[in-house]
Amino acid sequence: MTANSKISRRNFIRISSLSSVALTLGFYKTATGSVVSVIKPGSEAAVANVELNAWISIDPLGKVTIINHRSEMGQGSFQSVPQIIAEELEVNLNDVNIVFAQGSQTLYGSQITGGSSTIRGSYKKLLHLSATAREMLISAAAKKWNVPQSECYAENGHVIHRGSGRKANYGSLVEEAVKLQPPANVALKDPKDYKIIRKPMPRQDTPLKTNGTAIFGLDKRLPGMLYAVVERNPRFLGKVKSFDDSAAKAVPGVRHVLKVQMNVFSHKREGVAVVADNLWAAMQGRKKLKVEWDDAGFDHHSTDQLYAKMREDVKSGKLLSYKTKGDVDRVLTSSASTLEAVYETPYEAHACMEPLNCIADFKDGKCVIWGPIQGPDWVQADVAPMLGLKPEDVTVNMTFLGGGFGRKAFLDYPHEAAVISKEVKAPVQVVWTREDDMTQGPFRPGMVYQCKGALSGNGGIAAFETRIAGQNMGHQNPGADRNSYNDSATEGLPETYLNSLPNYRFGDVPLESPVPVMWWRSVYSSTNAFAFESFLDEMAIAAKKDPIDFRKQHFWDGRYHAVLDKLMEVSNWKQRKANDGYGIALTECFATIVGEVVKVSRKADGKIQIDKVWAVMDCGWYVNPDVIRAQVEGSIVMAYGASNFHATEFKDGKAVQQNFNTYRMPRINDIPEIEVHVMDNEEKAGGVGEPSLPPFAPALTNAIFDLTGKRIRKLPFALNEA
Repeated sequence: MTANSKISRRNFIRISSLSSVALTLGFYKTATGSVVSVIKPGSEAAVANVELNAWISIDPLGKVTIINHRSEMGQGSFQSVPQIIAEELEVNLNDVNIVFAQGSQTLYGSQITGGSSTIRGSYKKLLHLSATAREMLISAAAKKWNVPQSECYAENGHVIHRGSGRKANYGSLVEEAVKLQPPANVALKDPKDYKIIRKPMPRQDTPLKTNGTAIFGLDKRLPGMLYAVVERNPRFLGKVKSFDDSAAKAVPGVRHVLKVQMNVFSHKREGVAVVADNLWAAMQGRKKLKVEWDDAGFDHHSTDQLYAKMREDVKSGKLLSYKTKGDVDRVLTSSASTLEAVYETPYEAHACMEPLNCIADFKDGKCVIWGPIQGPDWVQADVAPMLGLKPEDVTVNMTFLGGGFGRKAFLDYPHEAAVISKEVKAPVQVVWTREDDMTQGPFRPGMVYQCKGALSGNGGIAAFETRIAGQNMGHQNPGADRNSYNDSATEGLPETYLNSLPNYRFGDVPLESPVPVMWWRSVYSSTNAFAFESFLDEMAIAAKKDPIDFRKQHFWDGRYHAVLDKLMEVSNWKQRKANDGYGIALTECFATIVGEVVKVSRKADGKIQIDKVWAVMDCGWYVNPDVIRAQVEGSIVMAYGASNFHATEFKDGKAVQQNFNTYRMPRINDIPEIEVHVMDNEEKAGGVGEPSLPPFAPALTNAIFDLTGKRIRKLPFALNEA
């Protein structure tokens, strides 16, 4: 970091704008790790050579402010991060204020909110940072009272002297604490002594979201702001041949009509933007546009064509092997007991409740961006060179997100806002309609899996092969090696299986298509797990073994056994009867193990219904069980939608489903009872926001097989027709 680097967020709200004196701490990186540093009040120079990636500040009133470098899209970081700070700092959670950071990889490291990484990637630093602040305040009080520090302790925003009962508010100690050197080592609490962490504390953002004061992207306004909508090519790679904007410009309020390009992986997506004084005028102007597209030179795929190619590829395509062990071919050829099955999963839209939107204000050689953004540092790094600016001249501000699921980590919509603002010389909010959001992608890739297995004499797995056909997300990037394997080919499969299986092979046959694809909640785990856990169930039945016992036979790690034991206990698995409609699936995603049991039955009319879902999550160290339960429930509902309600289809190169009338979401009356259990242990923290999605679909289809004897190997399917 150079000497002229700034600590931004407007110089930490001008060193928090709370007062001229504040105890403000941050981390900076060294060759051996991270070290806590004090930001001296009012002095940028004191930290000019420090790369800070987390900040905490306490003002003379005792108010704690921290900067959260990750976005809040419903997953709970706005609650969990302050809850961690409040525990070790010994303050009331209501006295912790959280502020979204601006985009800066230099200051914060990675800011991408994805991979369920916010807590598991920062909890140790946050604990250490808040404990350091606590010890500095205790030290300041001991010095003030001229007593040994060991005689003092912190509680509820105060330092207390055991012997005399003297008490000092944190705020009154700030001025002295600022002068101290942060201790190199601080003791963290034993989890059994937690008073705030692991407690179901109410979320700090709930009042904001219920009283309307939370600012989402669509709520943000800037003085003189214009509004833009863009008519984009529905076939993804098509070019603008010509357009007639005369009728659009005649709409009252329309100011500009212009051609725009935005990066979509290695391609340029083209469109025509209509910019107006208000959103309604922009939308009406767009309807009046006449655009002629050049759609030559690329395939116009339909869903049938895509899946026909994938089905062919899993059978005979060139396999790019990812993980192999032993001699799979020999065992599959020689074994007396083999199985084979093909599974299919659909393309899916992200379908966030808040459609894409972004504000950009380009002026005086700088650009300021506001929006629902999952990766502010990525946006900064993308927009700066595109506008010919230095990264520090692009300020990216995060609002609350109305859902993200990976889509709002993509860079196309901030890109659009920035180029349009520069062209029209005014702040502009680009708004995607629901139809834009649903049809332009990128989508979750559809996949086809061919699984083959062989059983040993004792009913164990002797060999396991999975061939995957589908689009490799990495192959879309500029300069990508299209002969590279998909390194997510085993995502979702518990790693412990790979330790116990004597022979296995996993690989993919990549599909090339103009359809853009990208991360979707739990990424490839959301599709891989359906194939893996369905096939494991089929092997268990072929081996004439209980599905849970069969899985446990191949686990060496006690954590997996503990999850399954808990799952059996809460679902009364051992008391179930034959063909009672119970299904099990166990997956591992983002360092978290989740097991789910689904119970189904037939209604009086003979149609199948889901009676209940039990979910057991082992995410290691965790913060708030209520946040976890909400994320598990939300993941299951999203998985239910992708299994039984919706899919994105293509016809003549265009997405068919455009809105919720054809891309149906589960309604509240569709949702069964969901019972969630969280395992207590001191393992490293894993993810929470995504790992409960992958097990649901295979647990459901395994339950339907248990009830009916019918295997479902293709998603989505209609539950009432199963």
